[in-house]
Amino acid sequence: MKRLLILLLSVWSFSAQASPALPGDIIADLNALQSQLQEGELSSVVERATAQAERLASGNQSDQWASALYQQLAAGALARQDQPAAAADRLAIARGLSGVDDDQAARWLREEASLRRAAGQRDQAIELLTEWLANQQDSNAVWQLTRLLAQQERWEEAANWLEQALSETAELTEAQQALTLAIYRNAGQSEQALGWLLDGLDSQSDLSDWRQAAGLAQQAGQPGVAAGLWEMAWQLGKLTEPQDRWLLIQLHLAGGTPARAAEHLEQALNEGDIVRDESNLRLLASAWQQAKDVERALDAWQALAQHTQTATDWRSYGQLAYAWGENEQAQQAFVRAAELGDEEAAQWLASFN
Repeated sequence: MKRLLILLLSVWSFSAQASPALPGDIIADLNALQSQLQEGELSSVVERATAQAERLASGNQSDQWASALYQQLAAGALARQDQPAAAADRLAIARGLSGVDDDQAARWLREEASLRRAAGQRDQAIELLTEWLANQQDSNAVWQLTRLLAQQERWEEAANWLEQALSETAELTEAQQALTLAIYRNAGQSEQALGWLLDGLDSQSDLSDWRQAAGLAQQAGQPGVAAGLWEMAWQLGKLTEPQDRWLLIQLHLAGGTPARAAEHLEQALNEGDIVRDESNLRLLASAWQQAKDVERALDAWQALAQHTQTATDWRSYGQLAYAWGENEQAQQAFVRAAELGDEEAAQWLASFN
């Protein structure tokens, strides 16, 4: 608001040079009101400027130009009284008077947009900024418009303007980075968000950036990318908690890299970070089986069967060994399953005779 007030206070000295020409007494009155404004006599300025603006509004072009300048002074005083909506209304009136040239009208349009934004009149601010940007190059205004659209949850429009904002900005602030990510995610553009994050991701990036990238990869239907990102974060030492390793295992399983999932799970079991119970041993056996690592898969299934001592697990171990041509292991597994009362295992044993 303070910056906008400076604009409102400073424009008139320049504007006074523009056509149409103003009578000397009007110029003197405008200068006097501007001095009162700078001295803080706000109510007096609003009252006098309003009366003069209304008196001159229906006159010739010179009168209307003067009326517009009086409205500008009233807007400046109202802005300093923390009345941005009322100030914006005055600039809207000023812009509509016939004595105002296009350049000045455009400047007031931009200032009105800022006042509407300050007043919380976001839809009106969006409309004004859109009109301004139709004829102007202003990267700050593009970012303001993008943020306003996001605040109004007009995500697709925000994403469209975001592309222009990004193309005009060499280095983003933290606020702009957060806004970019929020827009991409809410606009359903997970792949764009992921690509944008990956461009700036390196060993110095915060853990939160790695987490966001992995989450976006999952949203974009790229579990392999998510697993790769989580793996890299793990290797960089950014992930240290047991739950982080567990998520890494799950991501590798979902992402088509079961061998890496099994390696992490086996290490976690050996280090005691994950409980060596039936569920986790079964997961390990399944992971090695998916990876088609014959030796490790059979070892894992054997360990599971020894842990549970159920006929079903011994038979499953035997069937897998038989399918992979490991007949000796298969026969031993079927024998144990049969001992535990599994009739189907006995049928399998018959094939060895």
